[in-house]
Amino acid sequence: MPKLRHTILRLIDLREHEQINLTLLAVCPNSAAVLEAAVKVAARCHTPMLFAATLNQVDRDGGYTGWTPAQFVAEMRAYAVRYGCTSPLYPCLDHGGMWLKDQHTRDKLPLDQAIHEVKLSLTACLEAGYALLHIDPTVDRTLPAGQAPTVPVVVARTVELIEHAETERKALNLPPVAYEVGTEEVHGGLVDFENFTAFLTQLKDALEERNLAHAWPTFVVAQVGTDLHTTFFDPAAAERLTEIVRPTGALLKGHYTDWVENPADYPATGMGGANVGPEFTAVEFDALEELEQRERRLCANRRLPPSRMMATLEAAVVASNRWQKWLQPDEIGKRFVDLTPARRRWLAQTGARYVWTAPTVLAARQTLYQNLALVAADPHAYVVESVARSIEHYVDAFNLYDAATLL
Repeated sequence: MPKLRHTILRLIDLREHEQINLTLLAVCPNSAAVLEAAVKVAARCHTPMLFAATLNQVDRDGGYTGWTPAQFVAEMRAYAVRYGCTSPLYPCLDHGGMWLKDQHTRDKLPLDQAIHEVKLSLTACLEAGYALLHIDPTVDRTLPAGQAPTVPVVVARTVELIEHAETERKALNLPPVAYEVGTEEVHGGLVDFENFTAFLTQLKDALEERNLAHAWPTFVVAQVGTDLHTTFFDPAAAERLTEIVRPTGALLKGHYTDWVENPADYPATGMGGANVGPEFTAVEFDALEELEQRERRLCANRRLPPSRMMATLEAAVVASNRWQKWLQPDEIGKRFVDLTPARRRWLAQTGARYVWTAPTVLAARQTLYQNLALVAADPHAYVVESVARSIEHYVDAFNLYDAATLL
């Protein structure tokens, strides 16, 4: 398997000398079904695939998927064997920074402890064989609400975390890894062109000063018009940001690419990569909802106890309290039952990723599959294939079909 940095250099070469534009897809592995679907697509489309796992999803404590970094990589490799995948698969850390793990915010960790926890997780990712680490110290919970750390502070903390990772990597006798820096969040203070340019300039100087020029990032993340609630990618902004990044040897990467209206504009504007996550959770949610509708008729005909899959899932989301993370300002303080049906469904759909591994949800899913197996060959395969089709939508838009041959 080529190292990710080599793949990126080849992608740049194709763009600069052969006018072939590709955008690498990074799937957020927020469930076993999504991970399986992404490996399946990588195999049948013969394309490289990145897996951008946050510390909420995958961490030393198991995250909400139940996977440690080592378990996550082992699962990815097991699916690769199952589907005969020979395309490169790259496990990556997404948003590796202080207080970006929800538990650290809830526990109100002080800065030194938050940094320590992130460093331990970076080491675990390296030990597991991650190919890329997103270094993202752009949140500071010690500051007043709404206030972002300054660019020099972000640069200093970015360099501190990269230096830790490089020290650990060498101590573990591991090959070089790729780095990703920056954030698409407005609280990061890097979303305007002036701050973006200042960040890159100061980061370059700081890395050189610490003898870390070799760890210059592969990807730089920036705001390109999309977030969880907006779906239009801004080609003009992307082109301008790409021109700023190109001379540094890095590529621009977009997050929140979910449901984007114009995905074909990503490769056309020089975007090097794009993350997609919540959309695949929604597809998994919708597929299970469709299966439960079929199950209702089956159970009525055969007098079987139904799984109550969706009611169980919603109850688990509510009990987790993670749905409150996504409330609009006018909804804060309201009970879940007081929200509109449309908002309750959206919150359950969005929050499902946090509770796929909850015992009640696992049991309901097993019952659903067992009931449907009386007439359907493999209900789980239906869910995985539903997610796979959604992933292939981006593979096609990003010009990635058979990209492993080129890269």
